[in-house]
Amino acid sequence: MGTFNFATNAAHQKLNVQVEGTMSPEDAGRFINEYNQIISAFDPKQYEIILDCKTLNVSSKDTLPMLEQCYILYKQSGFKKVTFIIAKSPVLKMQLSRVARATKLENYEIIEA
Repeated sequence: MGTFNFATNAAHQKLNVQVEGTMSPEDAGRFINEYNQIISAFDPKQYEIILDCKTLNVSSKDTLPMLEQCYILYKQSGFKKVTFIIAKSPVLKMQLSRVARATKLENYEIIEA
């Protein structure tokens, strides 16, 4: 099961997002709904989004479209920077990079921690 948590840091203009486990299409749908509620409270163009994915599992083929939808949301929101923090996982890093290229998300960084 996938879980997520949002924490807005207005002082540092960051949106911290923790994503864990294996996201189902239902989890991804809940994520997108909560994401839209959270970012309506501030101007994402002034913020950086930091996604802590250290305990996130590689997405299955059926959830990839939802992952792509999330990347499109980050891009459309206009965040100054999108940072993914992952555990050392060549497969997850490759998947996240591939989705970023497919959705033309350019201002991203993947950090292996």
